[in-house]
Amino acid sequence: MSQQGTKHAGFLGSLKDALAAASRDDTQRGPAPAAAEPTTQLIKAETPKPAAAAEPAKAEAAAVPAATAAAAPAPSPSAAEAAREVKAQTSLKAPDKHVEFGAPPTTRVVRGGAPKPTPDPIETTDAPRTQLVRGKVQVKRGEFEHDPVVGWLVIVGGPGLGSYRPIFEGNNTVGRASNQRIPLDFGDDAISSEEQAYLRYDSSSRSFLFVPNLAKTNIVSINDKRPTGAVELNQMDVITIGRTQLVFVPFCGADFDWAELTDSKD
Repeated sequence: MSQQGTKHAGFLGSLKDALAAASRDDTQRGPAPAAAEPTTQLIKAETPKPAAAAEPAKAEAAAVPAATAAAAPAPSPSAAEAAREVKAQTSLKAPDKHVEFGAPPTTRVVRGGAPKPTPDPIETTDAPRTQLVRGKVQVKRGEFEHDPVVGWLVIVGGPGLGSYRPIFEGNNTVGRASNQRIPLDFGDDAISSEEQAYLRYDSSSRSFLFVPNLAKTNIVSINDKRPTGAVELNQMDVITIGRTQLVFVPFCGADFDWAELTDSKD
């Protein structure tokens, strides 16, 4: 009993001593500090750093090598650009081309077939291909197929207006019948059927003579004059026979005659 009382007394004594010592420490330390304010209030209460503190950071940023800036990744394309690029790569249809109709073609069309051989150069000679001939031209001819034409009678009034009849070399009989050398068979009954007049071309003198047939009762006139004998005809003279008027148009004369070709015959 005494031993247990002694043990309890010793334990209580040591406990009292510990409490006393703790109270002394609290008294020496002073009052307990107030509760800490929230972290957010401490951040707000912080004062801004002076400008001098930011300058080292700028200096460090300026010291970054140019190679690092160049190696920065390029900005990624937008979704629309990426879609267009993928569509262009996967599409099987060739892209349409805008064609300007006014622009010249850029592609030359070459049709099939072997190319044409280049012709050999033509050997030239000293003699010209075309020769200039001065003076009278020499014409070669054969025999006449029929009597040569030396002029024409053109109807300018009466039946057969606009028609014509050729005048041949030598003597020509004028009448309404078809057997006349110059037949005026256009329906004018006032013209005698045979030998109403004579028209002659003389190659030696190169002149035309008109001779009326005075045995006929039908009247013949030249330029409104009634001849009684042979009359020399000139270009554009008007001959009236019955109710028909004819204009004389010569082909042979002072400038040309068929004899010139006869003389040049080989």
